[in-house]
Amino acid sequence: MKDQLGQEEIIQNKELSIWEALIPVAALILMLFYNVFFAFGDDAISGSNQFILLMGAAVAMIVGLLNKVTYKRMIDEVAENIKSTTGAILILLMVGSLAGTWLISGIIPSMIYYGLMILSPKIFLAACVMICAIISIATGSSWTTSATVGIALIGIGETLGISLGMTAGAVLSGAYFGDKMSPLSDTTNLAPAMAGADLFTHIRYMAYTTVPSILITLVAFIIIGLTLSTNGSPDVSDKLEAIQGAFNISPLLFIVPLVVVGLVFKKVPPLISLFIGTILGGVAALIAQPDIVAQVGGGESLNFLSGYKGIVNAMTVDSSVETSSAELNDLFSAGGMSGMLGTIWLIVCAMTFGGVMDAIGALSRISAALLSLTQSIFGLFVSTVASCLALNITASDQYLAIVIPGKMFSKAYEEKGLAPENLSRTLEDSGTVTSVLIPWNTCGAYQSGVLGVPVLDYFFYAIFNWLSPFMTLIFAAFGIKIRQIADKVKG
Repeated sequence: MKDQLGQEEIIQNKELSIWEALIPVAALILMLFYNVFFAFGDDAISGSNQFILLMGAAVAMIVGLLNKVTYKRMIDEVAENIKSTTGAILILLMVGSLAGTWLISGIIPSMIYYGLMILSPKIFLAACVMICAIISIATGSSWTTSATVGIALIGIGETLGISLGMTAGAVLSGAYFGDKMSPLSDTTNLAPAMAGADLFTHIRYMAYTTVPSILITLVAFIIIGLTLSTNGSPDVSDKLEAIQGAFNISPLLFIVPLVVVGLVFKKVPPLISLFIGTILGGVAALIAQPDIVAQVGGGESLNFLSGYKGIVNAMTVDSSVETSSAELNDLFSAGGMSGMLGTIWLIVCAMTFGGVMDAIGALSRISAALLSLTQSIFGLFVSTVASCLALNITASDQYLAIVIPGKMFSKAYEEKGLAPENLSRTLEDSGTVTSVLIPWNTCGAYQSGVLGVPVLDYFFYAIFNWLSPFMTLIFAAFGIKIRQIADKVKG
């Protein structure tokens, strides 16, 4: 379908050699390497990497012109690519607005509050996984989770005499599980956008490999925890008091996310489900947190104008709620629709690069070379996983580890009769979660710096992260939940 990202026909160009096809990819990797390691570091994802994608597109365009591909053809393909992102962009904007209303309504703070209450000394590491999973699902951000609650848990673990590497591994396992499964996550939106799958279909299908991985992780941490002796008990009373002091916490607020989950299971289109969730979040905010709504709206008390402005501000621009805990303040902020513009910018630039690469026949040539190494479906999954890992290592960015293989392999999966959610799931299982295991990757550098724990110290204990690519390959090897396009049509 033309309205699904990544489903356009990949253009053939018999005159283009494999070496010519690889020139733009090699140039892109080299430029990204310099951009991340020598120029911008962790801040590269804020915009400079997006421009590097355009630079890569320029190199591809030169290769195309030298191979008699017209400028108009390349621009037309770029336009078609960007046009196909319309649905994904609208969903991303709606995700941003939903995150804003769920914050000021107290839905996200309530999730965090009840998550912190489940801490227990005997199962501290397993509790870290669960807490970070809950918070990351609620916020859609592994980075925010580790930079706030993750830091607090590291401190608690240290006071209990638990290895920093163990605690960091538990924090990151939970944070990246939540990041993968949350519809608020940018990578969870990006992967199906690149593969041409539906957001909630992607999340449901991803659960087949993700849930076993997190269950194995939890069992492993329970066993590890039972072999450790702790010194004292974790105290998060100050965090709980800070949340209660800023928000009216109530389990009734969970009605809103439960309604959205119900809509998802009823297969209501994601854009409609997210829109309803956003509106309900706004209503819940007016009822449960009138003072916060008024504050975000720039008023001293709630009236029609301050209420209107507060809800609209939460949906569209930056909003935050101050608490008595400095560690939690960063967690209680949302960017609204404007906060998603960086990801949208990335998608547009990525599709520009992909469009030119497609127009000159480079994607077809590279895909054919990769697929020639194996004729089996399992080999296709192995090639996808290997490509994601290679890009995480060489390009040092999890977004590019999703974008480039997603565009390159989408046609190959279609030709094998595989539904696009197979590709989107594999992109997340191997691209998103492994980025934190590489010290020079932006994710590895960020998480290591925030938690104060070297990557090599937490590598082994980030069980969920290194287990996920193996899990997706096990499912592929035994043909478990490998959905065919014919099955999808029947369903």
